[in-house]
Amino acid sequence: MKLYLSLDMEGMPGTFNWEHEKADRASVKRYYRAHVGNVLNAVLAHPLSTEIKEIRIADSHSAGDNLDYEITHLDERISLISGAPRPLYMMPALEPDFDQVWLLGYHASTGTLRANMDHSYSNSRIHKIRINGQPMSEALINAAYAGHLGVGVNLVSGDSALAAELTVKDAMPWINYICTKRAMGKFSALSYSALAIQKSIEQAVDRALNTPQEQIPLFTFPKPIRLFIEFQSTAMADQACLMPYVKRLDGRCVEYVDDDYAVIFEAIMALVTLASTANL
Repeated sequence: MKLYLSLDMEGMPGTFNWEHEKADRASVKRYYRAHVGNVLNAVLAHPLSTEIKEIRIADSHSAGDNLDYEITHLDERISLISGAPRPLYMMPALEPDFDQVWLLGYHASTGTLRANMDHSYSNSRIHKIRINGQPMSEALINAAYAGHLGVGVNLVSGDSALAAELTVKDAMPWINYICTKRAMGKFSALSYSALAIQKSIEQAVDRALNTPQEQIPLFTFPKPIRLFIEFQSTAMADQACLMPYVKRLDGRCVEYVDDDYAVIFEAIMALVTLASTANL
């Protein structure tokens, strides 16, 4: 069995806004490390741990410099991807021979009511993002890439708003979910007791590891795949249209269409990066 863990910050327990991360980064990194470490310890203590060949971790928040390499000391099967920029953004080096993908510390999509630090890829650049008409969170964007490779997402941790988004019929109702907190507003949250979250971790990990790979559904999109992005300003859309085959829909909206989800996946980051160069 091979596990792939993609990490984000906004859904980690103990975090509540981006200013908190700037003002007390050491604490945020400590909460990040604790949550990931608790999940890994639950995996390593599980009866099926002996069947695991590899646990590949992608530190995927911001510059990918949030989790110390020390985490690999827990077990020789653990490896860590750090740094940015890099290909495939939050899912680098995911390969078809992995059995499960787990998304830890994830958050709700941009515009979600009472979601802690809700955004999709960029809080300052993206107003809305859809694929084939479906509103997209980073969890769904990344799950679709995993599904494209034939790997299912089977465990997610984050706030209660993300849980509500993911457990509906057209998303991933099968996932094992670890609820870390409940938002009071975009920049405030009620984080649950670390002891209560630990129980949830142990239960979710147990269910996930006991799920045969062939029983984990894949989250995918039919072809053609239509990416829709509404940027925060017309200048950002101007810049995004410098990329070939981008279609301008109106002042702030663009569309990009391809049959290959891997191309769509990379196009999202390319368009967001281009938008960042806009002179506002």
